[in-house]
Amino acid sequence: MRVIISPAKKMNVDTDTLAPQGVPAFLDKTEELLARMRELSYEEAKKLWGCNEKLARQNFERFRTMDLRRNLTPAILSYEGIQYQYMAPAVFEEEMLSWVQSHLRILSGFYGVLKPMDGVTPYRLEMQARLSAGGSRDLYDFWGSRICEEICAGDADSGEPAGVIINLASKEYSRCVERFLRPETHFITCIFGEWSGGKIAQKGTYAKMARGEMVRFLAERRAESPEEAKKFDRLGYVFDEEHSDNTSWVFIRTEE
Repeated sequence: MRVIISPAKKMNVDTDTLAPQGVPAFLDKTEELLARMRELSYEEAKKLWGCNEKLARQNFERFRTMDLRRNLTPAILSYEGIQYQYMAPAVFEEEMLSWVQSHLRILSGFYGVLKPMDGVTPYRLEMQARLSAGGSRDLYDFWGSRICEEICAGDADSGEPAGVIINLASKEYSRCVERFLRPETHFITCIFGEWSGGKIAQKGTYAKMARGEMVRFLAERRAESPEEAKKFDRLGYVFDEEHSDNTSWVFIRTEE
C-alpha cells in the first residue's frame, strides 16, 4: 500500500532535527530541471512562478546557488504548508517515521517523487508550471510515467508492488500518477467535504488539514490495509459509505 500527497510551496531548511536517508530516485532528472531553470532570465522565472517580487527574487537566487547534494533536509520536514503542519512529522515517534518511509510518497514537480526521508533543498516549481525541458512541452510530459512506475514498484522490504494507492494529493499532482496506472492497481481518492447547498463541497483549507491528519492517523496505526482509513475521525470528519464507491472514499465534516 502507498499513500501519495502533494508538496507545499513554502519550504525550509532543517539540518538539525533528523538526518536525511538517501537521495531522491530521480536526481539525474532534477539536475536537468535545475540546468533548465538556470537558463531562464529573472523575468521569465517570475512569470513561470506567478508570484510577487520578494518570492521571485528569493527563488531565483535559490536556483542560481542551489546544491542538490549538500545541506539537505528530509523532505517530510522541508515542506511547511497546512497539510504538513497538521501532519506534524517533527514529533513522529520512530515507528511512525518508519511507516511513512515505507508507505508515504510525496509528489514533486522538481524531484518527481520523494520518500519522506530523502534529502532535498528548497525550490519553487509546481507540477503545473509551463516549463519546457528536455524536449518536453511541460512537466507532466517531462516526468511521463516515471513517477507512477516508481510509486507502484516493489518496496525494499517485501519486494511486492503497491496493489493499493490511497490518494491524498491534489488533482494537479495526482494526474501524473492516475493516468499511468495499471488495471490491477486499486487507486482510492479520499474526498474531505461537507454539505453545502444540498451538495458535498470540498473546501481547500479543511481538505489540506484533513490530508495531513490522515497521514498522521495511518502512521499512528501502522496501517497495512486501506480499510484502516475508513476509521478516520479527526477534525470532525467521518466516513460516509453512502456517498463513497470503490475509487472515491468520502469523509464528511460533521462539526464546525
